[in-house]
Amino acid sequence: MRLPYVPNPPEDLTPSEEEIVQRVLARRGDRGLIPLDRALLHSPPVADGWNSLLGAIRTKTSLPADLREMAICRVALINEAWYEWTHHAPLLLEAEGFTEEMLKVIRRLDQSEGRGQLSEKQWVVLRYADAMTRSVKVEDALFEELSSVAGFTDKEIVELTATVATYNCVSRFLVALDVGEMNGKASE
Repeated sequence: MRLPYVPNPPEDLTPSEEEIVQRVLARRGDRGLIPLDRALLHSPPVADGWNSLLGAIRTKTSLPADLREMAICRVALINEAWYEWTHHAPLLLEAEGFTEEMLKVIRRLDQSEGRGQLSEKQWVVLRYADAMTRSVKVEDALFEELSSVAGFTDKEIVELTATVATYNCVSRFLVALDVGEMNGKASE
């Protein structure tokens, strides 16, 4: 990492900073503080906000695990955030019905080969994550597909958009600081 990680456990904390660390630890469970947390905790208020947002995105939306993890993995792949990829690709493969063959479609940066075994809904999610990540702007026709073809509700569109946006933030933080020392180490 480009900065030193904060000690584990963090030292010399104020009572309010200790409360922040405890909230992060509560969300992480048995894993304890991960390198991302130990980078963020250079600024406890940032770590606290991050923890709250990521907790909501990861555990409080109505998106099925396959769609959420597909979006996260696609952002990680496009942005070459290999630390993010190595944490979320296994979660994607654990999602009900998701296969290695489907993961190969996610790994392809060129969409011209088509959707393979992805469902229509999964294919729209992949293309939406691509548009948001690569150009930020989403063409009207693709946005229309979210509800008219894939059947997403307004709530699900907001949750999907927030997931892609949030993990673009995560990937940029990870890559800029080389959290987990994975820059330049493409996933297998």
